[in-house]
Amino acid sequence: MTRKPIPDPIFTLTTGPVDAYPAVLRGLSRPVLYDYDPAFLAFYESVNDKVQRAFRTSTPPVILQGEPVLALEAAAASLIAKGDVVLNLVSGVYGKGFGYWAARHAGEVLELAVPYNEALDADAVAEILRKRPDIAVVSLCHHDTPSGTVNPAAAIGATVRAAGKLLIVDAVSSFGGMDVLPEAVHADIFITGPNKCLGCPPGLSLVHVSGAAWKKMEANPDAPRDSMLSIVDWRRAHEATQPFPFTPSVSEINALDAALDLYLAEGDEAVWARHAHTAAACRAGILAAGLSLWPAREEIASPTCTAVRLPDGLDEAKLRGAIRDRYGVVVSSGRAETLGKLVRIGHMGPTARPIYSLVAVAAVAGGLQGLGVKGIDIGAGVSAAMRIIDTAAG
Repeated sequence: MTRKPIPDPIFTLTTGPVDAYPAVLRGLSRPVLYDYDPAFLAFYESVNDKVQRAFRTSTPPVILQGEPVLALEAAAASLIAKGDVVLNLVSGVYGKGFGYWAARHAGEVLELAVPYNEALDADAVAEILRKRPDIAVVSLCHHDTPSGTVNPAAAIGATVRAAGKLLIVDAVSSFGGMDVLPEAVHADIFITGPNKCLGCPPGLSLVHVSGAAWKKMEANPDAPRDSMLSIVDWRRAHEATQPFPFTPSVSEINALDAALDLYLAEGDEAVWARHAHTAAACRAGILAAGLSLWPAREEIASPTCTAVRLPDGLDEAKLRGAIRDRYGVVVSSGRAETLGKLVRIGHMGPTARPIYSLVAVAAVAGGLQGLGVKGIDIGAGVSAAMRIIDTAAG
């Protein structure tokens, strides 16, 4: 029996992987140079310089050759030494998940958790650091995407720095879409990837490492070396005179170069504003349509993802299927504890354009109405989103 092919969606409004910019797709089609060709070595160094400009950091970053889960696991393996006490901050599924990696290497993992529709508080972090001065490393997920909530990274980072501890920040789905920069949030290891707000396909990790973090990793005998998980091996790989630990993903570097050119040309603050504008219009439309946001308060809702709370008892997978089949729109589900309770609309990279908020609101509201949910007003939702768009435009 021949299975009927499934058509591609018209709009991919997910939280990652996201649709890629056309210039990025063209970048992927560039010639694949030999990694030790002098032209590629110089090119790789220039791309690393562009990442540093985008990070606004005083030290060169590291590009790891795998999507950001690689870098997160590598950070746990490299920075956390045997006997370390780690404070893992949890406001969602991904923050919780980092604790499992930390537990493989630490002597003890403490957890400060809030409900998965809430945000963490810097004062609560300060209190634990006061009670447990033996804490060595703190880990934070800035934007816990399965909840669509954002934590106050700058305030928490300042608290951690004042206590003399090292901080790991997961900014995978926030960097490039909102104001979060490695040194501004006092991160010792700051991890993101180009496959979210920079509009690239998945395949690379972008990592900032502070001087203190380099010192601790290089002194840690258990930090991976000669391994895919090694950060230390890549410390000088950006220098055109240095060898690569292993073959870099040449095509992905080409794509990253194109994405960085777009980001730097538009200007980071303009890019952040574009993401925020799109999310604001989407939230207004969702609320006006008679739906609720998953975050407990709108002020902690992400500019790169709108999480929509679903009515009790609704089959979330059936809703997403209906939206795709009827309107050609793909949105994301929840994860783990939030699975089945919400759907997520991504505003990242190419889809962080206000017009996409109209598509998202109409599709989600229309899908719910089509499944028999009462009290949905599609017209009111689209009109409310349009008012936000027009107000900003005017």
